[in-house]
Formats: sequence, C-alpha cells, structure tokens
Amino acid sequence: MCSMVIDGKPHGPWQANTTCQLHMRAYKDGDTIVVEPWRADPFPVIKDLVVDRSSFDRIIQSGGFISVNTGNAVDGNSIPINKDDADLSFANAMCIGCGACVAACKNSSALLFVSAKVSHLALLPQGSPERKSRVLNMVAQMDKEGFGSCTNTGACEATCPKEISITNIARLNAEYLIAGLTIDK
Repeated sequence: MCSMVIDGKPHGPWQANTTCQLHMRAYKDGDTIVVEPWRADPFPVIKDLVVDRSSFDRIIQSGGFISVNTGNAVDGNSIPINKDDADLSFANAMCIGCGACVAACKNSSALLFVSAKVSHLALLPQGSPERKSRVLNMVAQMDKEGFGSCTNTGACEATCPKEISITNIARLNAEYLIAGLTIDK
C-alpha cells in the first residue's frame, strides 16, 4: 500500500523505502504511530487509508505511445545509445508511481513523477517521434488533474523510494519549452 503517510512522512521514516518494505523494527516498543492517507485533491480518499491514484494513470495515457515497427525482433545494437543516456533513462523508468512525491510536496505537485516518465522516453531514440506531443500532453493532463505547481523545495526527491532526481524537472521544463516553441499546431 503506497498511499500512506506515517508519522508525517510518506512511506515512513526510512529513506528509499516504500510502506510495504517498512518493518515494525523501525519503531521502539511503545511508540505511537500515526498513519494517514495521502492528502492531495488529485488523490481522493476512497476509504480508510485507500486513495485513488488513477490520475497518474490518466497522465501516463495522455503521453501516448512510442512508434516502433512490429514483426521480427531487431538487433539490440542496431540503434546506438549513449551509455549515460541509457542509464538515466532506466533510472527514471524505475519510478513506481506511488505518489510519495505528491504527498511530500506542500503544493501537491506531480512534476517529479511526470518528469521521470517524460525523461525515461525522451532520453531514448525510440521515444523521439512523439517526444514533443508527449511532454505537452502529459503536462496538460497533470494540470487538468489538479496537481499543484513545483516550488523546487526538493521534498519530492527526499521522499522518493526510487530516489528519482529533481534534475528531471529541469529536463521536463526544457522539453516542454522546446515542444511549445516548435510543435506544429
């Protein structure tokens, strides 16, 4: 269950950890533990500690697809990819969409989540054909869902169980600016 704030911190006291990985040994005998659901308008509480994170699904869906030819498998080395770009892309692909970044942000911003998803594909040649429309559509959907603006306090990065970097937000901003200036309307 990813949608919990435990003692005021998304997922609890351990760094780079989700709620399901948190053990009771993180607490002393007799400690009082306060557990509550994420508090963000785009994550409505369904019941008890269950919130609806389908807004993240709609953001992903708005990003569309990647254009790839189907049929026979192509040689894995047919498109050379810089190792640093591949490593960054795969690091961003690790985002599990838990929502801790939103829960930690005082504005309920989803920019860390969206930037990880945009960066994941923007760094790879396979994501290039839809690159501009993807970032524009995903940011528009994020805004439509009611997520807040980013103030770059870094709370999202500090609480992310997959340690997604806020440098992705800068990449998303650059992608968004370029797409807005150059996309055919």
